[in-house]
Amino acid sequence: MAGLRAKQKADRNRRILEAATRLFREGGYDSARIEDIADLAEVSVGTLYNYYQNKGDILLAAVTMEVEEVLEAGRRIVANPPPTVQAALQALIAQYYDHSLVYLSKEMWRVAMALSIQQPDSPFSRRYTELDRRLCGQVSSLVLTLQKRGAVRADVDAAAVGEMFFNNLNLMFIEFAKDEAMPLDALKAQVERQNRPLSGLIASGQA
Repeated sequence: MAGLRAKQKADRNRRILEAATRLFREGGYDSARIEDIADLAEVSVGTLYNYYQNKGDILLAAVTMEVEEVLEAGRRIVANPPPTVQAALQALIAQYYDHSLVYLSKEMWRVAMALSIQQPDSPFSRRYTELDRRLCGQVSSLVLTLQKRGAVRADVDAAAVGEMFFNNLNLMFIEFAKDEAMPLDALKAQVERQNRPLSGLIASGQA
């Protein structure tokens, strides 16, 4: 019985998130009303408030869902990356970018970024920062894996280099989110070009 209740709760939560992200995409975050989200999700407003206190909480849940799925896919790449630094980075970053608009639109990302900056001490900002740290840590883990395999020079600080790669891919994603007309392929091409010099500097020459 407890398992059934948990399944029903998870199903309601998923419906709320799917309804909210659909309305955020179609009409914009600011225009979406809690009542409309509840109606589309086929739950009462009271039930929705049992899950989320406001639209910001729903947006954060969507960001979390996005990043958790990206991290899970990224773990497989880190465990068995392509042999060269550039190819491995390209595979991981492409995974991040290709999944970035599955649940969220560029406008939703802009709102999430703005909320995290405007309210730096809020639970939203702390959670958003934590997700960024986990992504950054995964990039560093990729560099460390390549180092252990001999593709990255032994004298390289894998954590620091991973942070540099992440900071760049994150900054470029912000630029991508700001530009509605910019396609994903252009973003990936720019970041690949920017990563190439550093990838070459840290490569051991054995791969």
